[in-house]
Amino acid sequence: MYGQQPIIVLSQNTKRESGRKVQLENISAGKTIADVIRTCLGPQAMLKMLMDPMGGIVMTNDGNAILREITVQHPSAKTMIEIARTQDEEVGDGTTSVIVLAGEMLAVAEPFLIQNIHPTVIIREYRQALEDAIKLLQDKISVPIDLNDRDKLKEVIRSCVGTKYIGRWADLAVDIALDAVNTVTVNENGRIEVDIKNYAKIEKIPGGTVEESRVLNGIMINKDVTHPKMRRYIENPRIILLDCPLEYKKGESQTNIEIVGEQDFTKLLQLEEEFVQRQCEDIIALKPDIVFTEKGVSDLAQHYLVKAGITAIRRLRKTDNNRLARACGATIVNRTEELKESDVGTQAGLFEIKKMGDDYFTFVTECKNPKACTILLRGASKDILNEIERNLQDALHVAKNLVVNPRLVCGGGAVEMSLSQALSANSSHNTPYRANCGANTIRTLTALRARHAAGAGGSTAGIDGESGEIVDMAVKGIWEPLAVYKTAIETAILLLRIDDIVSGSKKKDNQEAQAPAQMAQQE
Repeated sequence: MYGQQPIIVLSQNTKRESGRKVQLENISAGKTIADVIRTCLGPQAMLKMLMDPMGGIVMTNDGNAILREITVQHPSAKTMIEIARTQDEEVGDGTTSVIVLAGEMLAVAEPFLIQNIHPTVIIREYRQALEDAIKLLQDKISVPIDLNDRDKLKEVIRSCVGTKYIGRWADLAVDIALDAVNTVTVNENGRIEVDIKNYAKIEKIPGGTVEESRVLNGIMINKDVTHPKMRRYIENPRIILLDCPLEYKKGESQTNIEIVGEQDFTKLLQLEEEFVQRQCEDIIALKPDIVFTEKGVSDLAQHYLVKAGITAIRRLRKTDNNRLARACGATIVNRTEELKESDVGTQAGLFEIKKMGDDYFTFVTECKNPKACTILLRGASKDILNEIERNLQDALHVAKNLVVNPRLVCGGGAVEMSLSQALSANSSHNTPYRANCGANTIRTLTALRARHAAGAGGSTAGIDGESGEIVDMAVKGIWEPLAVYKTAIETAILLLRIDDIVSGSKKKDNQEAQAPAQMAQQE
């Protein structure tokens, strides 16, 4: 009936928990997840060894990679893991930091809940502290960076990779990240777009040394030519990209053909040949050197293309074809009849096929102003390459964030202490707002707080992760992009709002479990 309130029916097997107990359990779950990866933070970070059900081993200190492999049942713990994934996708770096910070935000809320302060009061003050922190970061604490100052950009990215496995090759990693991001950056009408996910592809090839890794001035694809007589080295090639098969199109489902005589079958084969020949003539008319297609290339089409001196490569991934289009200036065409001169890519300087390891790779390089690239990683083993790729992804995201939002804050706890000092001045004594200002229980933190309170350039003082001493982070060159840990406080707010968990999972009680055994005894 209209106007009636909806009714929630709880079955006998539905489990329900509510009230203060749920809130304290949520806090406990959040703190537990934070404790798992707490040791993975900073330059003295420890690695975690993860084993998957298939026996594979992953060794990493990347917060998101670790939490992705953990199986948890508690819904609040799942929410904590989700914020690491979100941080990884949106910011790239800081996946460990955001989890540890969210865990602390929940921990400092626990005493207020025990004092019977209502969660909405805590949430209101947390939200106010967040707004004030963002305003302070934007207006006072962060400093702008000149995107033309390559040395400064490299200094920031080096701070990111210095705590990771790839830190041994920090200079190489920084140059790769910066070159790749500069390559894929597109500025359209003052709007900057940096799509590293789709246009900066990482290719890992075991063998060689890490020092051989580099950013290609173009694209590399794990493909070989379709015919042995096709050319494998072409300078200044004309390239055509297709999204259609170069073979006879078969009929749709439920197509019946009746063949009465021998001439009918011959006629059918002739129609197929004419169709493929027409496709090849459309291509040959534009005098290309190479044809890439996402679909198949029939033997007959290969024959016509070889006669015309055209190299064909088939069954490309859609993403590879898109990267090729951006690198060589070609347009992907769906039908050969629609091909025109403007669709041909002419910006590539070299096409060649090389054998690396056990596979053949197609290189389209020396491109003029490519807007896509391939990052070629070499290393001793797949495990090492996988860890280098995870580390490099963080560096790429940091470089991207600098291009999109060119502002910096000091690392090593300096920015957190500056925020703590400013927020403390705004707060009254012993409130949830003040809980966002951090704690000073350790001697080092007390000394650091004194440096910040004194002012006079102390706002950039932080803790050196290697020696544990208090140093000027601006002088030390430890910088971070202004990617505010807004997610951490918002997640703490989300979990504190929960006061009810309703689980609909079916659980058999003892009587149901014992019933089959009792029936067996009676028989």
